[in-house]
Amino acid sequence: MRLADFILRDMETILVQWEAFAGTLLPAAANMQSLALRDHAQQILQAVAKDLTTAQTREAQAEKSMGRAPILSGAPETAAQTHALLRARSGFNIRQLAAEYRALRASVLRLWMDDCQPDAPHLDDVIRFNEGIDQALAESVDLFSEQVDQARNLLLGMLGHDMRSPLQTIQVTAAYLAALNAGERVSDAAGRLIRSGARMQSLLDDLCDFNRTRLGLGINVTPTNVDLADVFTDELDRLRAVHPDRQIEMELQGNPQGVWDGPRLQQLLGNLVLNALRYGAPNAPVRVVVTGEEAEVCFEVRNSGPAIERSLLEHIFDPLQRGPDHENRRDGKGSLGLGLYIAREIATAHGGEIEARSDKTETVFAVRLPRRQ
Repeated sequence: MRLADFILRDMETILVQWEAFAGTLLPAAANMQSLALRDHAQQILQAVAKDLTTAQTREAQAEKSMGRAPILSGAPETAAQTHALLRARSGFNIRQLAAEYRALRASVLRLWMDDCQPDAPHLDDVIRFNEGIDQALAESVDLFSEQVDQARNLLLGMLGHDMRSPLQTIQVTAAYLAALNAGERVSDAAGRLIRSGARMQSLLDDLCDFNRTRLGLGINVTPTNVDLADVFTDELDRLRAVHPDRQIEMELQGNPQGVWDGPRLQQLLGNLVLNALRYGAPNAPVRVVVTGEEAEVCFEVRNSGPAIERSLLEHIFDPLQRGPDHENRRDGKGSLGLGLYIAREIATAHGGEIEARSDKTETVFAVRLPRRQ
């Protein structure tokens, strides 16, 4: 008997074995009933059986074996995709999802080969069946991964939103204690709270912005008339207060005015300067050079220190990238590895660009911003 006919004839036997295996995938399957455990298995098998009886070229066969079968634009979800969606919402993990297909493949082939005895099974059916299962698995894994990513991003968004209120309370209370002038010990403690709160706020801002980009929302900017000399001076004064033992200089040339989002550019500059403070030579200044040209304004953040390796420099703006010595940095402070990624996204949102270069003399991050988007 050909495999497609066997699948349709012995569907219930196959589904019983699918259900039995799915019930072992704990803890997600602990309280699931038969219908939920069998979720879309019958439709997946019917699609595979239909595929087995459909003529296809060798090229199409090869594409399908790699999970690249063509999907029509506007086509509804396949049974495999719907199965992945429901499994993700039921708490299954991706290993369990893949295990279902692995068990299904073995179960169908074993039952069919036993049924074929004493005749030999059709080899082409075995190949075509494996291709069909591989395609269904690829469809399931793709949609499952999308669902997991979306759920994680939504969770991060809610977490970032809910953390803002208590953090603001901590910062306001610390500022109040500092203003009391209640003695050196209280002032020192308040200062530590203020610095820690500022760092937490920076990490939280980066996390929320990263989450927006992952949700496809991009970095939100509100351009107004801005003087970079003013906004950069404010940001550098804040950084000097947080890092009183470090030297931060700014050099201004030309006209620094344009139409930008001032707070976002402060965030961009702050991320670049913090990166320079973390990885630059502690006994050398961090220099910010702003140059106003006719159609754009350029600014650079320069620091001395070890050169960044070329392999790292090529991916320096990728998210979750950190320096090779981040575990043993001088300041002892952790990082999410999002600062440079957020800096690039802010520059892009303004129609600008950012680049990095590094040698044994210095490391430079250069940003170019059109005066008007």
